[in-house]
Amino acid sequence: MGFVEVPCEESQATESEGPELGRVNNFPPGIELGAEDIQPQLSRRRPGQSALSTPRNEKDQVQIQSGIEKGYTLGTPICLLVPNEDQRPHDYNEMDKFPRPSHADFTYQEKYGIRASSGGGRSSARETVARVAAGAVADKCLSLTHGVEIVAFVSSVGDEYLYPHMYSESTVDPGFARLIQTVTRQQVDDHLPVRCPEPKTAERMAKKIADYRDKKDSIGGCITCVVRNCPIGLGEPAFDKLEAVLAHAMLSIPSTKAFEIGSGFHGCEMPGSIHNDPFMSAPPADPSLPSLEPSSKTMDSPRLTTRTNNSGGVQGGISNGSIIYFRVGFKPPATIGQAQQTADFSGIDGVLEAKGRHDPAVVPRAVPIVEAMTSLVLLDALLEQLGREGMRSLLPSRK
Repeated sequence: MGFVEVPCEESQATESEGPELGRVNNFPPGIELGAEDIQPQLSRRRPGQSALSTPRNEKDQVQIQSGIEKGYTLGTPICLLVPNEDQRPHDYNEMDKFPRPSHADFTYQEKYGIRASSGGGRSSARETVARVAAGAVADKCLSLTHGVEIVAFVSSVGDEYLYPHMYSESTVDPGFARLIQTVTRQQVDDHLPVRCPEPKTAERMAKKIADYRDKKDSIGGCITCVVRNCPIGLGEPAFDKLEAVLAHAMLSIPSTKAFEIGSGFHGCEMPGSIHNDPFMSAPPADPSLPSLEPSSKTMDSPRLTTRTNNSGGVQGGISNGSIIYFRVGFKPPATIGQAQQTADFSGIDGVLEAKGRHDPAVVPRAVPIVEAMTSLVLLDALLEQLGREGMRSLLPSRK
């Protein structure tokens, strides 16, 4: 079982073949919340949803155990239970002898002197069930209070890219610029099973995944995440800059290998005169967004915005009110059905032909995981900033 706390302090003990239990602490009281707010994201993450994912068939039906009464949060810990129903621990018998190449079997054995014998135990991506459940709770709070929209989508599978040249001559692709302003989760899910919001690219990605699946192999890819209506002022100087905490959260997800925000690595090739985002007067606030007490600076419409957004919505480690966008890279799943020449735990050469049910590519099901971790990071940062502003509002005005 696993425990997830908000603000984003996660303490889990989730394992591949055990029940999933999430606990959300420090969540504001009085927010309308039910299983119907959590289940859609769990259903997007669940295994067995297409021929391009693991055939493990879990319903992942959430049960709220505590922290909610008459449909509203109480401010006490919210306990969430998601039962496992389709375990097959016997599929991993062969892996008692062999550490899977590029998996965590060897490092867990070396670190602890013992390891879970089925499914990778604690290192299994099954632990992300608790993250997604808690993230859905955080997402509801961000949406209700600030109109925050978080949408992730698959932007590459292997060498198939949604935008092969996102930056051309130091200018962001106009199609990408339009997409991040309008893309919705529904549009992403309209292109299952890959979750790439462009039909022709999604078809090519699906074919690539299927080709590797049929060869008992796997393939990696990237997920792009977009945050709209993020309040200005989130993120702490030095060690807890917003992009640093986002990177920490994303790279804690199983199979992740890379993170870039805004112009990312391409920005390293640009001169400052082009990369800099000039300021301009901000347009009036959107009247459709939630409105709280005017004493909160975090709710105020920013006075300035930027003409370009190479910064990805974060400057000096603090959100500037522009769209936040970043990309997360996922490696190919380590467990594959092909016979691999390797060595057993005693160092004797041998052949491992892994059994079990595994995804040929993780990115389609990782989309809601990226969204969940983004929600947890932003709610954590928001609560910290609102606490600061609340205390500041009680102080005498400066002369």
